[in-house]
Amino acid sequence: MEENKDIAFMEQAQQQAKNYFRQGLNCSECVMQTFLDLHGSELPPEIICMSTGFGGGMGHTKNTCGAITGAVMALSAVAGRKHPMEKETMAERIQELHGIYDIVGRMVTEMEEKFGTLICSELSAPHGDFESKSRKKSCMQMIGDCAAISMKYIQEAEQQGK
Repeated sequence: MEENKDIAFMEQAQQQAKNYFRQGLNCSECVMQTFLDLHGSELPPEIICMSTGFGGGMGHTKNTCGAITGAVMALSAVAGRKHPMEKETMAERIQELHGIYDIVGRMVTEMEEKFGTLICSELSAPHGDFESKSRKKSCMQMIGDCAAISMKYIQEAEQQGK
């Protein structure tokens, strides 16, 4: 029963992120806004501005996919360090990162395995012109997939008490 609930939540995230893309949000904003909507986070809604520059593969340079960076930001909002200087020593601070990097790394690896690459230009190349309908449709699907996958890892992080 719990698994069905998780799948429904991931499907909801997927559809919501795709709808945001249809409304003109960029790839990174779509994933982050979906997180803000569905997670019930106490983060201020203005935090969406932190994702804007990651669209189009970071400022339209077509480097790392913006949907993937949006997913990393969303997961980090849950699993990331809120007060890194609370640890007394540098060694303790570095040790704290291992668990965070583990869950983020597993999510990114899953995305790379699913899509074949993390690079916007490589993901877009088969569709020719970046402004083509085919590329936009492909990106919309990836955005939805990234939102869904990120929700899976966000739920895991919450269960681990991160």
